[in-house]
Amino acid sequence: MGARVDLIIRDGQIVTPKGVVEGDLAIAGGRIAEIGLNLGHATREISAAGKYVMPGGVDAHAHIEQMSGMGLMNADTFETATRSAAMGGTTSVISFAAQAGGQQLSQTLLDYAARAKRGAMIDYAFHLTLTDLYVPSFEEDLAKLVTAGHRSLKIFTTYNIQLRDPEVLKVLTLARKYGALVCVHAENDAIIARAKNALLAAGKTAPKDHATSRPRMAEIEAVERMCRFAEHLDQPVMLFHISTEEGAAAVQAAQRRGARVWAETCPHYLLMTDEVLNQPGLQGAKFMCSPPQRNAADQAALWHALDAGTLSLVSSDHAPYRFDASGKLSAGPNPRFDEIANGLPGLETRLPLLFDAMVSRGRQGPEAFCQITSTMPAQLYGLKNKGALSLGMDADVVIWDPDKTVTYGADDLHDNVGYNPWEGRSVKGWPEQVLLRGKTVMQKGEFFGVAGEGVWIDRPELATKPKGLTNE
Repeated sequence: MGARVDLIIRDGQIVTPKGVVEGDLAIAGGRIAEIGLNLGHATREISAAGKYVMPGGVDAHAHIEQMSGMGLMNADTFETATRSAAMGGTTSVISFAAQAGGQQLSQTLLDYAARAKRGAMIDYAFHLTLTDLYVPSFEEDLAKLVTAGHRSLKIFTTYNIQLRDPEVLKVLTLARKYGALVCVHAENDAIIARAKNALLAAGKTAPKDHATSRPRMAEIEAVERMCRFAEHLDQPVMLFHISTEEGAAAVQAAQRRGARVWAETCPHYLLMTDEVLNQPGLQGAKFMCSPPQRNAADQAALWHALDAGTLSLVSSDHAPYRFDASGKLSAGPNPRFDEIANGLPGLETRLPLLFDAMVSRGRQGPEAFCQITSTMPAQLYGLKNKGALSLGMDADVVIWDPDKTVTYGADDLHDNVGYNPWEGRSVKGWPEQVLLRGKTVMQKGEFFGVAGEGVWIDRPELATKPKGLTNE
């Protein structure tokens, strides 16, 4: 080991892609320099005896400083969101650069890049959210942005920003041409509209009715359709926030046919059911998201799909709205379910919840935990130096205390949301120290990050490539 080592983390259980190694991890110049036993000396040393040393989390699905389809700005800025992420052990995030109606894509990216450059305290990339394909220079801008390293696109098949099938096919075709992954919020809008209108006509307007308003068939149909589109065009697709047993089965069937399809789920589908919406008054609004939480059988099926590799990763889908007139109650003090902003905070809680479920409770274990929360999202989205503790990788490192138990409080997160949807839940296993490129940004609950120190992550090539065949 050379003399320029800046830091050695000693005597930890180091979770690497090749297995768990008991020993030391050396960092030099913000990169991992060596992993082994009894490494030499460094300027600084940290004892990790009795602790896990793991890669920083990679959260590939978060809404930050973004205007919603309802015209509401998220509660979080890049500063508050990335602070919250780091406090929970996440060191890289992919958020959205969401195109407004009539806005050129180049301007969309400039706006979001400026927000992130000003506030981000961890490293970041963007999904380009496409809502208007008819603006001037759309294809030219798309080609330039993808070539410049923005290798993932986001589309919706529902809400007032949905794309119709011909437009979806156009995006998939352009993505294949220029080398981008297409991420899809896949729900059938017509099925949702029919269910919603029937509920409202019957006077069923409470937050608990939100779950009924988005039938499981809305997800099943749209997931199956997107899988077939991906298969037809040989275009890589990532299906966001799978919530149903049938949705996971449709993904598995497509993968077995050879379709270039990947999928994710979220902690609120693995660990909550739709009963969480059935709260006194409007309290259930805090937990409203789309798709909604489902039932215990779906939870079991999603865990099985993670075990089988059908679902590749778990993201937060962090969508922060305060429980007040600026967010969930923007339509007034007694809104109908269809007037309530959808989403809940998750950047800070994703990793502790999953550590507790997967490591502390013995479901899959530490290696699988790192795989689905760090390594796989980095690989699928092309975050070249992120997501694993290997030589030459960025020294994004989290030291976990596997014995510490924490019970979440009413408002103990470090975002700007004002409530914790996991209030009262206890988790065993807690991030004790977080390093971003070798620099400590959190230690024992104290935050040391600086606004603007997060850097944009270039993705020079598509990581999830077509097979090279097409049915056209």
